[in-house]
Amino acid sequence: PVGPPAEKDAGRRRTGRPVRGGGAPGAASTDRSARPQRPNQRSRRQMVGRDEIYNGAQGRNRKRRVSSRKGAKTQLTRPAAHKRVVRVDGTISVGELAKAMSVKGNEVLAKLIQLGVMCTLNQQIDAETCALVATEYEYEIKDVAFDEDEVLSSAQSDAEIEKDPDALPRSPIVTVMGHVDHGKTTLLDHIRNAQVAAGEAGGITQHIAAYRVKAKDGNELVFLDTPGHAAFTAMRARGASITDLIVLVVAADDGVMPQTVESINHARAAGVPLIVAINKLDKPGVDPERIKQELTKYNLVSEEWGGETMFVNISALKGTNIDALLEALALQAEILELKANPKKEAFGTVLEARIDKGRGSVCTIIVQEGTLKSGDYVVTGQSYGRVRALIDDRGKRIKEAGPATPVEVLGLNAIPAAGDTFHVVANERDAKKVVSRRDTQARAAVMDNSRRTDAGVDLLAAMGKPAAQRKAFILKTDVAGSLEALKATINDISNDEVEVHFIHTGVGQVNESDITLAQAAEATVLAFNVGADAKAKRAADQAGIKILTHKVIYEIVDLVKDLLSGMLTPDIVESFLGRAEVRAVFSIKTGQVAGCYVQEGKILRNARARVFRGGNKVYEGKLITLKRFKDDVREVNSGYECGLSIDGYKEIAEGDIVEVFELKEVRRKLGDS
Repeated sequence: PVGPPAEKDAGRRRTGRPVRGGGAPGAASTDRSARPQRPNQRSRRQMVGRDEIYNGAQGRNRKRRVSSRKGAKTQLTRPAAHKRVVRVDGTISVGELAKAMSVKGNEVLAKLIQLGVMCTLNQQIDAETCALVATEYEYEIKDVAFDEDEVLSSAQSDAEIEKDPDALPRSPIVTVMGHVDHGKTTLLDHIRNAQVAAGEAGGITQHIAAYRVKAKDGNELVFLDTPGHAAFTAMRARGASITDLIVLVVAADDGVMPQTVESINHARAAGVPLIVAINKLDKPGVDPERIKQELTKYNLVSEEWGGETMFVNISALKGTNIDALLEALALQAEILELKANPKKEAFGTVLEARIDKGRGSVCTIIVQEGTLKSGDYVVTGQSYGRVRALIDDRGKRIKEAGPATPVEVLGLNAIPAAGDTFHVVANERDAKKVVSRRDTQARAAVMDNSRRTDAGVDLLAAMGKPAAQRKAFILKTDVAGSLEALKATINDISNDEVEVHFIHTGVGQVNESDITLAQAAEATVLAFNVGADAKAKRAADQAGIKILTHKVIYEIVDLVKDLLSGMLTPDIVESFLGRAEVRAVFSIKTGQVAGCYVQEGKILRNARARVFRGGNKVYEGKLITLKRFKDDVREVNSGYECGLSIDGYKEIAEGDIVEVFELKEVRRKLGDS
């Protein structure tokens, strides 16, 4: 039943619509005001009153209006000044620089070309170049690269040493230089009462050796013995760069030789005083005055002749005038007033490095400044380590090595290159930082070199010029100095047609990994003064790889020359065989046959022939038929008659001259013009 009117009105909405189900007593109320509302729930009227998307009852079903931004310009925001900074770790690629500045890579390349820098997106550029480009875009470059100078101490200049109150007199470093077999090592043998020359392969010194010698007056001298062979130019140059005095040994019976002149040039380039020792005076008939006369061509004039160069006549074998030579060196060293600070961190140069069984990496160094102690952390090249032991030139273990002291160092993690400088650092962390930085730079340099080489090969191919053939080598030596000298010498053998490519070089025995690499790269294994371990020999036998082992540098260089010469394109050489005169022409079924008389040499079947008429060449082809009477023959000598025919030529006439020759391939050798 329908309720009273008051209840009906209460059950109606304000819109005039009745509530569903009416307002019957006992029925559940459907009035929205009676329902519990959810949080944040708003009524329709509230939504209509507050939101502009509705317009009374008519806008109930209208969609929300969204303002359109189509066609609006993009607003470019400029970073704040503190954000316009690009951090560069020494170098950065062009692409990375462009990305850091939010600029297209091609724009940065265009800027670099305007600055005269030709590069690609992947090529590394230094911080200075980056700064020039970044300025155009109002960016700042901050170089955050690790600075070695903050960790490593540098060598003092002469002016700094003079002002240093801790600087003390030191022993002079003397380098003995000269041509091969002029007696350098024999001289040092006599000075230090040792027998070194007898143990040298081929009778020549192939390493740099350092000795500390005490003269009669009590002064100490440090001697460096450098090899005399032409292949060790870099080693001699390294000796000249760390020395205070140079003794130029010239054999009186041999005179001035190529390496003698080279040693003079190294001494001049280094600005080092030079004393000439004329050796082998014990040989009969030698004339020291002749040597003095020859050396005047190189501005080395004896003091006796009014010059400034000291000359000492000696016999290294007999020990004649050795004391006079030491006195001359001590006098010259006194004039130089050599000093060094023993209290600063040690600094010096690597002379040699090798792998020793049981001791690991052994590095021969000479301390130039400071004092090196056991337990110090050392960085040299891309190697580092803590000094486990110091061994002097007599084989004794010492606790420290002061300025101008040659010493062997044990404890490095790898083999450094001969000629690298070594520095003492505070701790292992600094040492690792320096080596890590150098490794990164070395890898970047190799990649850059590789890209340039490949580009050069592509350019040659595009020009129609064939690229040089490569011969791959793996080189192992006993010490780092020999490795350096051999690499330089063998690389010089290359020319435009063939070139040497070292896929791996190292110090120590040939091992199994070397053989595996040689097999994969089809490389030749060269071993200088070292052998191969058992695993390497077994692997080489299985792979059919021959390990070429030599103890004298002449032999290994000649071997490489022969291997590269076999890759050269042979020369085609024409060899004259004989000449014949045509006296009659006969026609047969197969063509024409010329009846000839052999005037000179011999005529060979299948050789090349030229036909001359009136002194002019009219045809050239292959001699296909050669007969004596009715018989086919291989050759006919001078003074005999024969019948012959030339392939493709049917116009031969009486009176023609036929010259016969052959083409031979002649193997070329490197160095031939």
